[in-house]
Amino acid sequence: MKKIMLVFGTRPEAIKMAPLIKEFQKNKKEFETIVCVTGQHREMLDQVLHIFDIKPDYDLNIMMQGQDLYDITTRVLIGMRDVFKKCKPDVILVHGDTTTSTAAALAAFYQQIPVGHVEAGLRTHNLYSPWPEEMNRQITGRIAEYNFAPTLLSKENLLKENINEDKITVTGNTVIDALYWVVYKIKNDLNLNKELKDVLVKAGYDTERLANGKKLVLITGHRRENFGDGFINMCTAIKDLTQKYHDVDFVYPMHLNPNVRQPIHEVFGEDLSNLGNMFFIEPLEYLSFVYLMEKANIVLTDSGGIQEEAPGLGKPVLVMRETTERPEALHSGTVHLVGTDYNKIVKEVSTLLDDATAYEKMSKAANPYGDGLACERIVNALR
Repeated sequence: MKKIMLVFGTRPEAIKMAPLIKEFQKNKKEFETIVCVTGQHREMLDQVLHIFDIKPDYDLNIMMQGQDLYDITTRVLIGMRDVFKKCKPDVILVHGDTTTSTAAALAAFYQQIPVGHVEAGLRTHNLYSPWPEEMNRQITGRIAEYNFAPTLLSKENLLKENINEDKITVTGNTVIDALYWVVYKIKNDLNLNKELKDVLVKAGYDTERLANGKKLVLITGHRRENFGDGFINMCTAIKDLTQKYHDVDFVYPMHLNPNVRQPIHEVFGEDLSNLGNMFFIEPLEYLSFVYLMEKANIVLTDSGGIQEEAPGLGKPVLVMRETTERPEALHSGTVHLVGTDYNKIVKEVSTLLDDATAYEKMSKAANPYGDGLACERIVNALR
């Protein structure tokens, strides 16, 4: 029996690793599944663990007020050193491009433990966009023994970096596995539907407003490289769109980071209640967010994972970033880049709200990120 340790620390990682944990746990005769979380996100991470009923074997609990990248990196490195003293796995699996993933991979390298990189091969080739994620994934890619690329393009990126083809498996993205699991759960549980609706009302938005064909633009924003003027531009564009389209609801679950909330207050004022069709609500756990995303018409975001998830639900995505490490979505037409440019944001949102043909073209484009069987392929590859 092989010891497989899955290490993650943020909410997006947890969502994408959860179905993989479940898949390994189905194969108890072949794999001992060990879960280690760092707590790089705390409250949001715990919500996902609860949804998928995952109980970590190790929890580094590194989260501290005001921590920076130096703090996160050193705490994960030292924490993983101590975990490896207690339990030396045969393989550790890390996900994507977080500081947790890179530091955990480096800690495993120091112990000569093979590393599997889930969601390997994403690249913008601009080290500062997204920052620090682009460098994180390149470092992790150099350490990894097993590279689980979500798409053929990701594989090509790895081959160009002289990664041996024998070390690369194209799997699709595990986020689609998680998304399909959650959507099935929501659609087949009436009590859960009511519970999620109540959660949204408590957070500040009643989906009953969407009766009679009212449209919804769902917004998320949190990236470091957009802090400052970028966020001011984004918020100003959103404010003007709410005034242009009074019959459209704009819902923004606000990230807890004060660098996100401060520009929102600068543009919209200190009192964020009673803004007509603009709803700033508290952060949502994963189930509630998927429930709301499924009801949205357009998603306006700077998130990476949402570029993969929303197209799986037929939702056009406008990405408020200058670059994306997920160009497959650009090529397929499910995603358009608008950056933090005021004019681009207003123009692209307006086009999708006004032009039914343009909307249908984006919403009907095929999702290039998977079929819900990525986790099965990863387990088979390690088998």
